Amino acid sequence: MNMTRAALPWLALGLALASLAACAGECTPQVREGWVRMPPGPMASATMPMLAGYGRIDNACATPATIVSVTSPAFADASLHETRLVDGISRMRAVPALRIAPRSAAVLERGGLHLMLMQPRAPLRSGSKVAVEFRLQDGRTLRGEFELRGETAAE
Repeated sequence: MNMTRAALPWLALGLALASLAACAGECTPQVREGWVRMPPGPMASATMPMLAGYGRIDNACATPATIVSVTSPAFADASLHETRLVDGISRMRAVPALRIAPRSAAVLERGGLHLMLMQPRAPLRSGSKVAVEFRLQDGRTLRGEFELRGETAAE
């Protein structure tokens, strides 16, 4: 019985270390190369009602990741949209959920999948950064920084 009691602290330590190892091994998609297009000229420093965001979300994990919502403290509303050519007309629609396959990426780009960032809460300046959070279906949140750039900035 004394041997069992002596082993309990070691058993507890082993379980705690195994739990830490499992958490450290959890794979999380990453937001990369994020930027928001600012309008050209004198309107660039003014508060615009709607801006578009681009970049990529890499999912190097062995399981899919599904984004179900987008928020940003810098904007009253944020969402994912997709532009498609339908019968020769460019149409935009909201994307309610975005599934990113294992070991794949979602590319946010002009003329395709992108962020819609509505009603900035404060004036925006080229060169500054805004935080954007992507909520996953499993409850986790991905955070990315998006740099504000002029329209002619390199993509």
